[in-house]
Amino acid sequence: MTTTVQDVISVKLERSFDALDANQDGFLDWSDYQRLGDRYIQAYQLDKNDRRARAIQTFCQIYWLELLRHAGVDGDRLTKEQFVTANRLAVIDTSRLNVTEGGGHAIFDVIDVDQDNEISRAEFERFLRDVWGSQAPDAMDSFTKLDTDGDGAISRMEFIRAVREHFLSNDPDAPGSMFFGQV
Repeated sequence: MTTTVQDVISVKLERSFDALDANQDGFLDWSDYQRLGDRYIQAYQLDKNDRRARAIQTFCQIYWLELLRHAGVDGDRLTKEQFVTANRLAVIDTSRLNVTEGGGHAIFDVIDVDQDNEISRAEFERFLRDVWGSQAPDAMDSFTKLDTDGDGAISRMEFIRAVREHFLSNDPDAPGSMFFGQV
């Protein structure tokens, strides 16, 4: 009997695609990334001139352009398959944008509402609920996994590590594999 090894990275990226595809048309375009930036700004009630709002908007725009560049498409929208391929290429090409580092820090700065350089359980729950609309029953389990030192909060380093794992780890039990529920 042959067993197939699950491509965990593709599963995570496909779930990201589904969460980003706001109008559920099976494609991502710039408007989906604009909406993502807007969700952060609205969820955290940021003024559009707040440096965190500008950082999220800038990251979304550059990230989208990098996805288009790596997808090698002529148009301005991506299918799920193109999105997965483009992400795999974009995260290893840090010549223009380091997706895991740049995006991770910009996102952390928004989630860390009280700016104490760590994400509390309540701050993380807000991120999952208000930005990603996550209803996965096991999504909050990821908080405990992300808090690798067990101190009751997610440090900046723990969060950045999890973002790296989300994009680069094929381990279904890695903390970064849990953002959209258990793989």
